[in-house]
Amino acid sequence: MPEAAELPTRREEAWRYSAVERLQGETLDDWREIDIAAGETTRETLVIADGKGTRPTELHRWRVTVGEGATCELFAVLASAEYARLEVEVTLHKGAHFELGGITVGGRETVREFVTRTVHVAPEATSNQIVRSVHWGHGTGNFLGNIDVVRDAQKTDAAQDFKGLLLEKGASVNAVPQLEIFADDVKCAHGASVGQMDENARFYMAARGLSPDLARRLLVQAFLGDALVALDDEDAREAMMQVALDKVDKAL
Repeated sequence: MPEAAELPTRREEAWRYSAVERLQGETLDDWREIDIAAGETTRETLVIADGKGTRPTELHRWRVTVGEGATCELFAVLASAEYARLEVEVTLHKGAHFELGGITVGGRETVREFVTRTVHVAPEATSNQIVRSVHWGHGTGNFLGNIDVVRDAQKTDAAQDFKGLLLEKGASVNAVPQLEIFADDVKCAHGASVGQMDENARFYMAARGLSPDLARRLLVQAFLGDALVALDDEDAREAMMQVALDKVDKAL
């Protein structure tokens, strides 16, 4: 009988804030391989929502290779499962582009997270990652993102942008953006911030007759909207946003 795979620990950088205890019995080496041919454009979406088929642990691991001049767009909403993780390893060839828009929402004791490693292996590739997290109760949202630029990948343009919103005391969000750059003619940037809801904005909206619930919903919607702004399919964008907002509405 084969031995069970050894579980990762929080001592490992990629699992620092994860609910590793929920990985018991999961297949950890099951990676989905996505190869995008030169010049092609591929869009992938992932929505983990309440409903039939959602498991207590949702572990998704994708390896993406983006060929010369190709584009990969990935949009995801993690709004259900006690532990939900989307891990993406992306390799970008010359002139390729990777776009990630991600949302985590949740309360109780849930953990939902994005973990990315984006490797620029050739010149003139671009990548842009926008992740928004809204959590309450004792929920946790995580973003761990690595951008690696090899020595010959000149003219790289890469960015990560993470923002977390805490709706209740006790919730937490964690961001670990990292850059490893070995080329000298590049543009690379990352930013991360965590805060609470803007009480001045809520007061302003209440003074104009909006109920507290509606004001909160509109502020959350505006906060999350950045993550899906690059999704040019309006129906898909609205459907994904609705999943996230429904989770907030039901919990608070």
